[in-house]
Amino acid sequence: EDPSSSSLTQNSVVPELPGFYYDSEKNRYFRLLPGHNNYNPLTKESIQYKAMERKRLRLLEEEEKQKKKTTRAGLNSSMLLQKRQLGLLSSPSYCRLVHELKVNCMQRRKIEIHSPDSSVAGTNNFKIIVADVACERIFTVNDVEHGGCKYGIINLSGLGKESLTVEMYDNLYFTNRKVNSVCWASLTHPDSHLCLMGIAETPGCASLLPASLFSSTNPGDRPGMLCSFKISTAWSCAWCLNPQADNCFSTGLTRRVLVTNVVTGHRQTFGTSSDVLAQQFATQTPVLYNGCRSGEIFSIDVRQRNRKGQSWKAIRLFHDSAVTSIRLLEAEHYLMAADMAGKIKLWDLRAAKCVKQYKGHHNEYAVLPLHVNEEEGLLTAVGQDCYTRIWSLQDAHLLRTIPSPHPASKDAIPSVVFSSRLGGSRGVPGLLMAVKQDLYHFSYN
Repeated sequence: EDPSSSSLTQNSVVPELPGFYYDSEKNRYFRLLPGHNNYNPLTKESIQYKAMERKRLRLLEEEEKQKKKTTRAGLNSSMLLQKRQLGLLSSPSYCRLVHELKVNCMQRRKIEIHSPDSSVAGTNNFKIIVADVACERIFTVNDVEHGGCKYGIINLSGLGKESLTVEMYDNLYFTNRKVNSVCWASLTHPDSHLCLMGIAETPGCASLLPASLFSSTNPGDRPGMLCSFKISTAWSCAWCLNPQADNCFSTGLTRRVLVTNVVTGHRQTFGTSSDVLAQQFATQTPVLYNGCRSGEIFSIDVRQRNRKGQSWKAIRLFHDSAVTSIRLLEAEHYLMAADMAGKIKLWDLRAAKCVKQYKGHHNEYAVLPLHVNEEEGLLTAVGQDCYTRIWSLQDAHLLRTIPSPHPASKDAIPSVVFSSRLGGSRGVPGLLMAVKQDLYHFSYN
């Protein structure tokens, strides 16, 4: 049973009666009485919320008691090792299944965050966390009480098997604007800068900030902001690593795509019929993939000039709802996409058709990211119901559903990062989860 279901399984066969609600525990109907002084504590929403909260607490309790679990019958470490020694399992299959076992044994531990400025550590809610390619640093966006956001970088080098302490450095360059999207950018060296897309009052703003702004060195030695310009509302961003479109990043705007070269200042604009909510560049070719509010996914070859009457859309795919996240797989023959109907689909770009669906994700209106880890054979996504789900990439099997440590709400949707090397090449494997003011590490046992 999916623990995020908004209604109990028993209720699905019980007819709804106007003015009544069905209590599955007492197995009877109760009247929804009109409220007094416009206050009625008994609503369908409050009943569903209480049911979900009971499930969340029950799952948390079960996770504390059940240290080892598996989602596949007969799958255990000794059986895997035996098959590997007999030559019945290839190395990639063996590693994938081992990760699958480890994921189901992950235990939650809270991380202590240290900051040079103790007044700001742990006082603001996490909104976004994004890891660099090496998973050595985590860029964080935190909501502040009086509106807007503050930014910081968490160094994961102190995250060891015994130690659960990390260092967080806030920036001196502070802005009140909200942030919709963040990506790491490689300008002078790998992951040297950060692209931030946000909303100011009117219009919006796009910024490219040096990561060295967030360090413990002398503030006088820190370089200034490299690139910042006003734009209409920005929904998404992506950095291009292909040398044919060097130093370029894209911005998904309201009904258009803007590709900017940060060195030359040259810009290309591509008009679209819908807001662009998700973007990713291919690495083997200078092709940009875009996911729209209309449900369309299309690609742009940024080498071509945008001319009137010219059909510049290459691959075109369609979802039934707004596309919130897209991720290219390494070979770049497949693309993973999620939408606001809770559908996660794997598309074959050569045949332009869906080849797999990953079921169980929950979304209705939020822009939520997908996290693909091909080396480990895992797909991770956080739903609007605040549950973190992990699937097997190979067969779309739901491996684990992790309840949030905090009650579900719109402002408490967790942001996660998964890697088998958190903290660098010698790092520890596991899942990082940021929710409210807390940071948790789900570590392999």
